[in-house]
Amino acid sequence: MLQEMKLKGEKIAMLTAYDYSMANIIDNSGIDIILVGDSAANVMAGHKTTLPITLNEMIYHASSVMRAVERALVVVDLPFGTYQGNSREALNSAIRIMKESNANAVKLEGGREIKESIDRILSAGIPVMGHLGLTPQSINKFGTYVVRAKEEEEAQRLREDARLLEEVGCFAVVLEKIPSALATEVTESIKIPTIGIGAGSGVDGQVLVIHDMLGINHDFSPRFLRRYHNLYDEMKGAVEMYIKDVKSLDFPNEREQY
Repeated sequence: MLQEMKLKGEKIAMLTAYDYSMANIIDNSGIDIILVGDSAANVMAGHKTTLPITLNEMIYHASSVMRAVERALVVVDLPFGTYQGNSREALNSAIRIMKESNANAVKLEGGREIKESIDRILSAGIPVMGHLGLTPQSINKFGTYVVRAKEEEEAQRLREDARLLEEVGCFAVVLEKIPSALATEVTESIKIPTIGIGAGSGVDGQVLVIHDMLGINHDFSPRFLRRYHNLYDEMKGAVEMYIKDVKSLDFPNEREQY
């Protein structure tokens, strides 16, 4: 399906979800892909980075999402520490996600350094989505969340890694926070779809974190984020009204009692 969309020039829409209720809304809206992202560590658990979330927690979130989804493709992040440097552990982690959550695919961050893990996961028949550019699980290596691949050496490595991910059998690749010209070039050089976040309009699709685009998380405002709602203020206002009604004895009224 995604390959056909790329060939036809139809853009791919992807959003994150971490729970049943949100996944139900997103799936019924007609989204193409739902990502159960390790960003759950940030928006669901309040961690500063994605590193603390565990495999068990990712399976919990993925299982919750899968109970709601009837049509979208569901991709689950393998969390930090479950695939880097150990391809057997990578395969076991991917198998657990697929068996215990019923998800459709997994996503891994990195290129040549995780090729062996990707090969082993693919050999078990598990679809893999790649992720290049800014890779949040490597925050302690980069030290910052600034735009990646602005220098030619890193850009060339990204080009090569994108081709490698295509060659080993990944069905798509996320390009995060890289120059738009580079993202467009990579997109045109490989046959598999590219999905961007902060990578410009020349990619095959876009992904955002649902809490960011709905304005639930109101402290995060990167250039690439378009807010489609301001749910923080709306929800806060509703809660404040509820508190006022309870304290003033307006709730419950006569019609709201048995």
